[in-house]
Amino acid sequence: MATKTTDTHKQPAEVITEAFLMLLWQILKAAMVTAWWAVLFPMVSIPVAGAVAAGLFIGWPWAVVVVGVSIAGMVLWRAKHPETFERWLTGRARARFLRWWRYRLRWDKRLEACKLTVPGKASTFIPQLRKAQIGHSMDRVQVRMLDGQCPADYENRVDRLAHTFGALECRAHIVGPGVVELVFRYADALAEPVTVPSLDAARLRKDAA
Repeated sequence: MATKTTDTHKQPAEVITEAFLMLLWQILKAAMVTAWWAVLFPMVSIPVAGAVAAGLFIGWPWAVVVVGVSIAGMVLWRAKHPETFERWLTGRARARFLRWWRYRLRWDKRLEACKLTVPGKASTFIPQLRKAQIGHSMDRVQVRMLDGQCPADYENRVDRLAHTFGALECRAHIVGPGVVELVFRYADALAEPVTVPSLDAARLRKDAA
């Protein structure tokens, strides 16, 4: 359960100190996120590190060579094995970006707009975002409900949730003690074109067998 504390009685020195500490925290968090992404995507971070090292210790022409070879390798990988390229690089990057952009970035404000937070005397209690699974057309988001909430609180707000998160549709159902799952549909999976083999081609394969 997350909380959002508000305090309007602060001295100017306290405001400046908090702003400075917040800036340091944001810098540290950005550094940790960058390091974590480097670990998750070594196929990108290793060539970048190699190019930087070549530029520092050998010379910038070698850095250009490393970058060029890396880009050529990526293009060749994408052309020869698009399935693995999607699975290990673009698909994972897309899922992580959308998880942050759609849900973690403004989670507290969006749930407050949907009337799913509980105000207190000094803070606002916010349901906890436990997990967000990103799909091609649907996302599954698990939420830890606050004390006193029930699944009906979310089921009665599915239209508002869909509008707030920019989805076409939202469904809510219980998946565990105190945990509700929100299923957001962002696109129609059946709208994607499917290539169907012609009858003549199928008949020729059958005759050849």
